[in-house]
Amino acid sequence: MAGSVNKVILVGNLGSDPEVKSFASGGKIANLRIATTESWKDKQSGERKTRTEWHSVTIMGDGLVGVAERFLRKGSKVYIEGQLRTRKWQDQTGNDRYSTEVVLSGPGAVLTMLDSSNGGEGGQRELTHHNQNGFGVGDRGGGSWGNDLDDDFVPGFD
Repeated sequence: MAGSVNKVILVGNLGSDPEVKSFASGGKIANLRIATTESWKDKQSGERKTRTEWHSVTIMGDGLVGVAERFLRKGSKVYIEGQLRTRKWQDQTGNDRYSTEVVLSGPGAVLTMLDSSNGGEGGQRELTHHNQNGFGVGDRGGGSWGNDLDDDFVPGFD
């Protein structure tokens, strides 16, 4: 068994359009901000409460970056699988800063669009980075997706 596991799974909505950066070498990365919201009923007041967390996500690899650039927009609902990475950088005054982000790169990266990919007719499109083929694209049927997820649905498994 492996000594450790670094895997992040998120289902949430994009807070803005993907920010795609191109490099002189021809490579690209896409940066996303994904919001996840949890809700609960306050035991004392009976009031419905919500809390939103914002996650920084970086996508590497031409296949998934291209898909993010082409299909994802502000408000898009996505399922992602990636890894946590912390990077060190310096601010304008030279102070060390640290940023932790979810990185989609390599064979374990998964990006599934949970919104309709065909103008409101429901369904989803799964885009998974595979070790052998780069990335695969496949349609999977389903109804319109709302805020409630189907308990029997397991993303990434056919």
